[in-house]
Amino acid sequence: MDRSGDARLVLLLLFMSHMTTALEVPLDPKLLEGLPQPPTITHQSPKDYIVDPRENIVIYCEAKGKPHPSFSWTRNGTHFDIEKDPKVIMKPHTGTLVIDISGGEKTEAYEGIYQCAAHNQLGTAVSSHIHIRQSRSPLWSKERFSPIVAQKGQSLVLHCRPPAGLPPPIVFWMDNNFQRLPQSRRVSQGLNGDLYFSNVQMEDSRNNYICYARFPHTQTIQQKQPISVHVTEHKPIEERAPVFMVPSGSLSSELVLRGETLEMECIADGLPTPAVSWSKRSGEIPSARASFLNYNKTLRITDVSEADAGEYQCRATNTHGSVHHTYRVTVRAAPYWISAPKNLVLAPLETGAISCLAGGNPKPTIHWSVNGLPINDAPKDPSRRVENDTIIFSAVQTGSSAVYQCNATNQYGDLLYNAFVNVLAEPPRVLTPSDKVYQVIVNKPALLECVSFGSPVPTITWFKDSRSSMLDGDPYVFHDSGALEIPVSQGSNSGKYTCVARNNLGISENHVYLEVKEPTRILRPPEYRVVQRNADVLFECKVKHDPSLVPTVSWRRDNGELPYDERFRVEADSLTISDVSESDAGVYTCMVNTTLDQDSASAQLTVVEQPDAPTDLELTDPGARSVQLTWTPGDEHNSPTKKFLIQYEDALHQSGVWLNLTEVPGSRTTAHLKLSPYVHYSFRVLALNDVGYSRPSRASRQYRTSPAAPDENPSEVKGHGTEHNNLVITWKPLTPLQANGPGLQYKVMWRQQEVEQDWSFVTVANVSRFVVSGTPTFVPYELKVQAINDYGHAPKPSAVIGHSGEDFPSAAPEAVQVLVLNSTEAEVSWTHVPQRSVRGRLQGYRVHYRRERSLHRHNSHHAEQRSKTFSTGSSSGRLTDLQPYSLYSLHITALSGRGEGPASNTHRFQTPEGVPGAPASLRVSAADPESVLLEWSPPHQRNGRLTGYTLRYHAVSSSSDAGELQELELPANHSSVFLHSLQHSTRYRFSLSARTARGSGPPLTQETLTVLDRAGGAPAFGNLSWSVSGAGALISWQYWGPDTHLYVEYMIDNNGTDWLRERVNGSQLHLLRALQAGRLYRVRLLARDHGSSIHQSEELLVLVPALVSPQVDIATQGWFIGLMSAIALLILILLIICFIKRNKGGKYPVKEKEDAHGDPEIQPMKEDDMTFGEYSDEDHKPLKGSRTPSSGSVKRADSDDSLVDYTDSGDTQFNEDGSFIGQYSGLQSAHHSPQPSPSTAFNSLV
Repeated sequence: MDRSGDARLVLLLLFMSHMTTALEVPLDPKLLEGLPQPPTITHQSPKDYIVDPRENIVIYCEAKGKPHPSFSWTRNGTHFDIEKDPKVIMKPHTGTLVIDISGGEKTEAYEGIYQCAAHNQLGTAVSSHIHIRQSRSPLWSKERFSPIVAQKGQSLVLHCRPPAGLPPPIVFWMDNNFQRLPQSRRVSQGLNGDLYFSNVQMEDSRNNYICYARFPHTQTIQQKQPISVHVTEHKPIEERAPVFMVPSGSLSSELVLRGETLEMECIADGLPTPAVSWSKRSGEIPSARASFLNYNKTLRITDVSEADAGEYQCRATNTHGSVHHTYRVTVRAAPYWISAPKNLVLAPLETGAISCLAGGNPKPTIHWSVNGLPINDAPKDPSRRVENDTIIFSAVQTGSSAVYQCNATNQYGDLLYNAFVNVLAEPPRVLTPSDKVYQVIVNKPALLECVSFGSPVPTITWFKDSRSSMLDGDPYVFHDSGALEIPVSQGSNSGKYTCVARNNLGISENHVYLEVKEPTRILRPPEYRVVQRNADVLFECKVKHDPSLVPTVSWRRDNGELPYDERFRVEADSLTISDVSESDAGVYTCMVNTTLDQDSASAQLTVVEQPDAPTDLELTDPGARSVQLTWTPGDEHNSPTKKFLIQYEDALHQSGVWLNLTEVPGSRTTAHLKLSPYVHYSFRVLALNDVGYSRPSRASRQYRTSPAAPDENPSEVKGHGTEHNNLVITWKPLTPLQANGPGLQYKVMWRQQEVEQDWSFVTVANVSRFVVSGTPTFVPYELKVQAINDYGHAPKPSAVIGHSGEDFPSAAPEAVQVLVLNSTEAEVSWTHVPQRSVRGRLQGYRVHYRRERSLHRHNSHHAEQRSKTFSTGSSSGRLTDLQPYSLYSLHITALSGRGEGPASNTHRFQTPEGVPGAPASLRVSAADPESVLLEWSPPHQRNGRLTGYTLRYHAVSSSSDAGELQELELPANHSSVFLHSLQHSTRYRFSLSARTARGSGPPLTQETLTVLDRAGGAPAFGNLSWSVSGAGALISWQYWGPDTHLYVEYMIDNNGTDWLRERVNGSQLHLLRALQAGRLYRVRLLARDHGSSIHQSEELLVLVPALVSPQVDIATQGWFIGLMSAIALLILILLIICFIKRNKGGKYPVKEKEDAHGDPEIQPMKEDDMTFGEYSDEDHKPLKGSRTPSSGSVKRADSDDSLVDYTDSGDTQFNEDGSFIGQYSGLQSAHHSPQPSPSTAFNSLV
């Protein structure tokens, strides 16, 4: 290549590098609305378009642009005038054609090659060539087939030969019941649709081999005439080596295009049926894209590439040989895009390039067009220059906008692509939303966007917080898109960022914000848990997160959702599973998510429980004293078995009682058991793991052992005496298991050691002791106990030594001496008694001592006797609990197993003086405000002669400071003392201790308070008085003391209750409201300053009289008036009801009485309710409630209730039923009462 060619190549590369930085128009709707844009095809029909003849033809063509483009079509290279054909319409706002063939028009009339063009003021875009063809599904030719007769074992081909269709049909074989014919390695369908038999068999005979062809576009199925095959077996066919039925020859060539699917097949004839395999020479078959179909007879490779070219070999093999065939595959490529042209947006006077890089085999030819016209036929544009597959633009002008088409073609196809050049002059615009907030996690990258548009392409600069300095260099990365990246964000990177877009037409800026957050972390992850079934388990998940982020915690089990179960309780930082079951085992994961990050942690939950009981117990290898036990372990439930426990039941001796026999490791399932004679065994097994024991297995069958002589003798044989002349022999008896047989007895043998030669013996049963009488005192015996049963004796036992009974010692210790060490201790010594006098085992020496009295004449208290035992080898001992200044006596005895011997001579000694005890009592009383009287009693424990008392005292206060300590020595014969010149209103602490010659004893302490009744020589309180009113008791006083807290205290006199206190708020009178009426109270005043000084007044006796309720006129009370009104209204209603009942007409009892008697009696009114009474049932009896005199006249007597007294007899009127209807008038009777006043009448009514 010459230098001029190199220069053009360098220039082209420069332009291509500039093209990559050319402006792309963002798909922002608001931005696109205002920008002119050449047309762009957005949707079109496929290039090879097969249409269904039964449906309308729709050819799609849609485009966008600003202004919106118009559309036109060409057909077979010439303009297609749509308006002249009424069957063809174009959809509004698009270029899509709809061809209506519903009127019977032939689809063939519209077959051809179509192309759509979209136009606007800035250029023309064209679609690819769209080849319209009608789908075809021709009928099968009519033909009849003669039955095919084939010899068993020979090969056979049934031809299909379907009619040619568009697109080609899909072929398959079925019978007349539409069931697919079975295929195998022996019988298979070839790629051409024929059915191949490598060798026919008798089961291949059938008369309904039918080939079907399905045409996918029309969804129709064509059927070939059935073929009949009859397989005969006249003579056997010899087996043979494979021969290919398809393909023929040894070499085939296949041409396949890049991206398509390659299929090669090899079907072989042979007996037995050959097996087919594939290989590739000088390479490997691409396993990811290759598949072996049709029982390995077909090799299919999808998405073929140039690397798939080469030679492929198929090989058919059977027991008689093999044959192979080679496919030579050539791969060609229709044009494909290496880099399709891209739209170019330029500013006036800018440069750029459109490149069209296409691949193919053979290499495609590039043809350029502009606005649908070949570029050589288009108007000349001085700003563009074509360099092979690239168009270079320089110093473009506003009118240079156009749409360019790149057409790449070779013999296998063509490609068409539209790319526009749009010349724009636009000031910068930042399209990223203003004030957008970016949030990232610390140490994570942050990408701040600054999407901008402008022509020329704006330059982007970034600032932080202020416009003082431009960001540049580390730690920032600036992207060509304008974005700012911070690879590792830190808290210091948080803040306000400003991106500025500039070109020669203006400037635009935008603010965004970056917030760097702390990461979300699980601080306390869930931990591995092993829990027992039915227990509760807690998984923790403590999370730390940025305070501004809200975490969401979720749990998963085994990467799945938690079960919907109320036993699973999810809380803020934990998961609790209640009543765990085995199905809950698994891996639990805590997942914490925020809007920015997430963290997770997992833990395993293992649910364990006791193992299941072993099963299938079996006894083998029986022996006289052994047997083999085997079993099958149960489920371990996630906890390995540590051991097996074997238990047995003895149905002969202890039925129902299971005892432990032996244990074996958990890895074993057999045990060799050692058995005892004369036992009816049943066995069971328990498994143990870390949780516990399993349930016992089911019992084994019973295994019985034969009786035998005992194997062992009783243990723990001992001899001792309970009396001085006997020997008690005891032993631990054998268990029934140890007896080995029936008739268990014990042979008890004894002889005096080194004295007797012969053994005395006795045989006993069912006991564990035997008593030998008449033995010497405490001598050694040899003892033996032997077991015997009906089957013999146990082995000869060994002898043990025992002793006969002990007696009391016969001698007392001598030479007893006492050494007094101090006032509370003394040491005693003695000589040992002779061994022969012990008459048993010497257990030690016992010192008995007693305090007889105190040496002080005022204290004759006697203490109880005490004792102290010393060891056998001791000849002295110390007594440490003595009382000082006391007289003691003691004696010593020797001690054997039987008891104490005689006492030694009594020895007396005295203890010296000691320090005394505390005084028995101390009472402090105040004689006056500056003096106190102290009285005390001597100590109970003087421990010597008292020489005096020591008194210490000092003032105390609420603070930690104490007054000066004063000390006073007092004579022993004093029991009281006056202390003068004390501070008034001060608390003092007094400590008094007694002294002897040995020193002072412990003190007795009391505290008291000197009471101030006088301050500065004058009373603190004065003029106390009281008065009682309905509100309470008013107490008044005068107080001359300093400013203090004043209180009024009161209590019920002679009631034994505590003083009650109420505080006074700065006045000199106080009202006690809580006093009870009818009580006598003691009342006093108390003043307390900020220290501990107290001023107290004299006491007052306050009598609170019983309160008398105020007299109220009841007649003026509203409630009383209302009550009386209600009662009156009720009486009136009752009277009305009574009159209504009487006034019903007819003849009533009153009328009958009047008819029967000429002078009817007048019925008196009842006294209790002022109503009329009733007549008596008998005519001559007095009326109920009446008062009839002996003369028969009705008189008033003493009652005011009779109506006779209020009327004259002649004026009295009654209704026919006897009711009174007259008026009170002419009350002339001499003895009548005056008419009552209204108030009297009212009271009578009441």
